[in-house]
Amino acid sequence: MEDLNAILAPGMLIRHPDQPDWGIGQVQSNIGGKVTVNFRDAGKVVIDGFRIGLIPVFDA
Repeated sequence: MEDLNAILAPGMLIRHPDQPDWGIGQVQSNIGGKVTVNFRDAGKVVIDGFRIGLIPVFDA
């Protein structure tokens, strides 16, 4: 399976498609398919980019 989040870079804003209550998150790192995101309402979370496609936010 391919990395669904390969385009994400540190500083980009995203949303988790299955956790809308976490709010907007900021990508901290994206290494080997593991995306570390700091969410406003959930704190720091490491996401498997091969399983979850994060949604970029451009209008925050």
